[in-house]
Amino acid sequence: MNQRITVDGLELSSEVIDAGGATTEDIAEYALWLGDDALVLAQHLGDWITRAPELEEDVALANIALDLLGHARSLLHHAGSASGRTEDDLAYWRDEGEFRSAHLFELPNGDFAHTIARQLVASHYLYELYDRLRASADDTLAAIAAKAVKEVDYHRDHADQWVLRLALGTDESRRRMTRALADVWPYVDELFVDEPLVDRLEGIAPRPSSLRPAFDATVAPVLAEAELEEPRGFVSSGGGRRGAHSEHLGPLIAELQVLARQHPGASW
Repeated sequence: MNQRITVDGLELSSEVIDAGGATTEDIAEYALWLGDDALVLAQHLGDWITRAPELEEDVALANIALDLLGHARSLLHHAGSASGRTEDDLAYWRDEGEFRSAHLFELPNGDFAHTIARQLVASHYLYELYDRLRASADDTLAAIAAKAVKEVDYHRDHADQWVLRLALGTDESRRRMTRALADVWPYVDELFVDEPLVDRLEGIAPRPSSLRPAFDATVAPVLAEAELEEPRGFVSSGGGRRGAHSEHLGPLIAELQVLARQHPGASW
């Protein structure tokens, strides 16, 4: 019998159940991908608390970070079920090379325009991903996605509105938004690469490449209304899904884990 546990309002199984031709380890690895993306981005957005350009935005970014942290908790719980590890084990007791986040999520906050450019890409990608995952043969992934897609829909609208506000604002805000988009865009392609793991997840997870048309179709009108062009040129080689990370992840992980590692077993 499967033990049930509630994480962030979702009732999840303590075991990963085989679905289709995938193994429990395959499903756990995929959940780790998504959990790490959400955890890393939540940590970045938390840095804006007390630093956002206005009080309302301070609250908005904090709420988005909390949504993402909830997604990460559910996904890391699901991932850890295959090996008997908890969500805290995976968050605090893995080294940098064991994380599976894509490089886009690791990008530093930069100025506010860079954060918004990263959010534009991340939220549109996550919306398409979770929308498709609602039909997953893995019941836990489907349940997580059904809750997450509603929250990410707000994240997407929030990013869209800020892109318009900055791009169509002052000369300086437009310059910064244009530069931020150019700096972030090289990391888009990695999100849609079909890694070998995906071949074993038919019926459980959508192929990343299949999400690209819908992503492009929803981002393009935002850029058009903002009178911005999609950047062209350099494309990052990626590698985050295989543990090859950018130079930005190490410091973030160190900050995330420092308290747990200095005081192992502490609770409050």
